[in-house]
Amino acid sequence: MGDGPAMIQADWRLLLPEGGVDPRAVVALLCGSAVAMLALRWVGQRQIQEKMDQARRTRDLSLEQMEKVARQFKQQNPGIQADHILSLPLVELAEKLKEGSLSPESVLYMYIDRALEVTREVNCVTGFMQGCEEQLREVQRQKERGLLYGVPVSIKDHIGCKGHVSTSGLVQFLGRAEEEDSVIVQVLKRQGAIPFVKTNVPQSMINYDCSNLIFGRTVNPLNHKKSPGGSSGGEGALIAGGGSILGFGTDVAGSIRLPSSFCGLCGLKPTGNRLSTHGLASPIAGMKSVTGMVGPMARDVDSLALCMRALLCDDMFRLDPTVPPLPFNEEVYSSSVSLRIGYYDGDGYFQPSPSMRRAVQETKKLLQEAGHTLVPFTPPRIDYVVDELFTRGLFSDGAANLLDKFKGDIVDPTLKSQINCYRLPILVKKILALILKPVYPRIARDLNALCGVGSAKNLWKHHVAVAAYRTEFIAKWRKLELDVMLCPALGPAFNKGYPGKLFAASSYTNLYNVLNFPAGVVPVSAVTEADEEELKNYKGHYGDPWDKRLREAVEGAVGLPVAVQCVALPWQEELCLRFMKEVETLARERKRNVGPDDDDDTNDLNL
Repeated sequence: MGDGPAMIQADWRLLLPEGGVDPRAVVALLCGSAVAMLALRWVGQRQIQEKMDQARRTRDLSLEQMEKVARQFKQQNPGIQADHILSLPLVELAEKLKEGSLSPESVLYMYIDRALEVTREVNCVTGFMQGCEEQLREVQRQKERGLLYGVPVSIKDHIGCKGHVSTSGLVQFLGRAEEEDSVIVQVLKRQGAIPFVKTNVPQSMINYDCSNLIFGRTVNPLNHKKSPGGSSGGEGALIAGGGSILGFGTDVAGSIRLPSSFCGLCGLKPTGNRLSTHGLASPIAGMKSVTGMVGPMARDVDSLALCMRALLCDDMFRLDPTVPPLPFNEEVYSSSVSLRIGYYDGDGYFQPSPSMRRAVQETKKLLQEAGHTLVPFTPPRIDYVVDELFTRGLFSDGAANLLDKFKGDIVDPTLKSQINCYRLPILVKKILALILKPVYPRIARDLNALCGVGSAKNLWKHHVAVAAYRTEFIAKWRKLELDVMLCPALGPAFNKGYPGKLFAASSYTNLYNVLNFPAGVVPVSAVTEADEEELKNYKGHYGDPWDKRLREAVEGAVGLPVAVQCVALPWQEELCLRFMKEVETLARERKRNVGPDDDDDTNDLNL
């Protein structure tokens, strides 16, 4: 045993050429290896660039096709009233299409033309579905006209559409055209809808900005210095710009509700599996700790209700038998019974911006005056939910699966802050968390949570913890005899680049992904000069870098929309929508009653 090291040394020398090694040869070998590695890296990046260039060329050709078909239709129909068609609310538009006073051709081509104008301004469309013209002919051949007969619909990038690539903003997903439509798209078509464009997303979609290196950055049509939100940001920008009347996004942390809030729209995140998610691409497929969902986005609540009414049909339940056969409950949606409403204007994790808090307080007052009962509520153990249940659950594998999707890719600048953090070795994260804990406890907890659960055994324990918290939350809800909940929606729209530095600020929305409750967003006001002035005194709950960033993120937003969030218990989408409709109606009545001399910037917002 004692001769071991000597023997190893002797064996190692036997590997050397006779006469020793020329140092110059070693240097040359090392230099050659370095050059080879650089060459391989250059070739790899060149291949990435070629894939992205090809995707952009395909997108550009499809936009040219959009322009061609819209121009041809306008030349053949010079008297078409585009402004009238584009101004109609969805419910009225659907009625006119069904009764025949408007033709599906005129509606489709006017929206194609308008979508082209919007994307040239804000870069929100990633592809034109040329099959929409065949779908138009198919719809006109149908004997029975569905609830969405002739309605053009926009679709988020990663929702599967036959013949189109679901990129998720990632190079790794390029070149894989879908072989069939997702179930949600199949049902839309059977209800007479015409999917016509796909829309942009942030790289990997684990971000609520809207930028990737394939298709570029999407900006907010209400203010180009602002983000449209994400990850359904392309949908938010297109609908807010008037280029779509109904769109579909997905939501695992707020990705329907955040762009709806930032862009002044209505959006609904249903209970998990109330609608089918079969056929959706995901960079974190297999993650079950936090519930993601597909849902509609539109200009008003009635549009969302019409959409849910159409989708909750036999076709949905037959194509995806895992979806509970629960048709839309019209009685609940149309009810006028007074509600018992819980409310809070801050979640305790991030201090709300002045306009967020004001929106809840003003809405609370309107609801009380309308005869509803408002009950104060505090979400239990919010730090625990955000850090241990949401963040540790979403990244239960230490972000390993997500990081795999970035192999052979270049990280978008808006995502670098997040990805650099995820890439830290677990030991480094734990050491940093220990160092930061006395100074920045919230950031320390987040770093610790990003380490994941560590084992299958701990993952099972995590699932038990989520279920236990849901039981605790519902028990508190039941004790107060609540029907629904009123709470803030993150906003106003962030300045570009800030969402990637403030992923944890999605606490206001991600709570309801952990709980798997239906939740929707309704615009109720707009940022005032007084809000902007009050923002100067914003300190936050922790006084850490995140609080400083949030203040910077929402600066310069006077006139931009401010929303509230409406929540119901699982499987009660109709009650959630009914509550959203009540909030929308009261906010619009208030706007109409505001005098011209009233110092309220909500006059600038088309509520």
